[in-house]
Amino acid sequence: MFVHTTIMKTHLENLNWRYATKRFDENKKISAEDLSALKEAVRLSASSYGLQPYQVLVIEDEKTKEKLRAAAFNQPQLTEASQVFVFASYTEVKEEYIQDYMKNVAETRGMDLSELDQFAEMIKGASMSLPKDQQAVWTAKQTYIALGFLLNAAATLKIDTCPMEGFNAEEFDEILGLKEKGLTTAVIATAGYRSEEDITQNYKKVRKSNEDLFINI
Repeated sequence: MFVHTTIMKTHLENLNWRYATKRFDENKKISAEDLSALKEAVRLSASSYGLQPYQVLVIEDEKTKEKLRAAAFNQPQLTEASQVFVFASYTEVKEEYIQDYMKNVAETRGMDLSELDQFAEMIKGASMSLPKDQQAVWTAKQTYIALGFLLNAAATLKIDTCPMEGFNAEEFDEILGLKEKGLTTAVIATAGYRSEEDITQNYKKVRKSNEDLFINI
């Protein structure tokens, strides 16, 4: 019990430490080891059916970051941060995506592909039957779960992040060549280390109280 309490106390301290970083120290870079850990946390994210109907681009190239900054209303995080994570969701759910997932499940769990036919049909019925615009909404929602995993992992490693929706998705898609891949930018996050000049790091965290947030039934 003591160990569990200590772990949770540390976790909550990390969550209190993190904030949406507005200015990064562009001279500090995330190590290869820590970046690998962040990627693994995102890879292990929960998603509906485990389908992960998205891809995640990790942008380090300075020229690309400059272009993305222009498409994000010139927000400095895009170029100051060590990396920019772009969560790009499928614009529609295609049968081939589901079949690829079934093959992955079969190989990972040592199953015959035919054993998963019912599971595959269930996913197809639940997702592909939706109108195309609703499919895009559903896939985009999944990226926000992965974003949460990134933010939590980064806080554990004392890496700063800033989740961001302030960008022109069409311009991002064009810069990154996403449209031809059946993808579109859903949400992004910058990651690195806070600048001493970022005064927002000293702001007290504002959240609803337990009484205002939770409804116990």
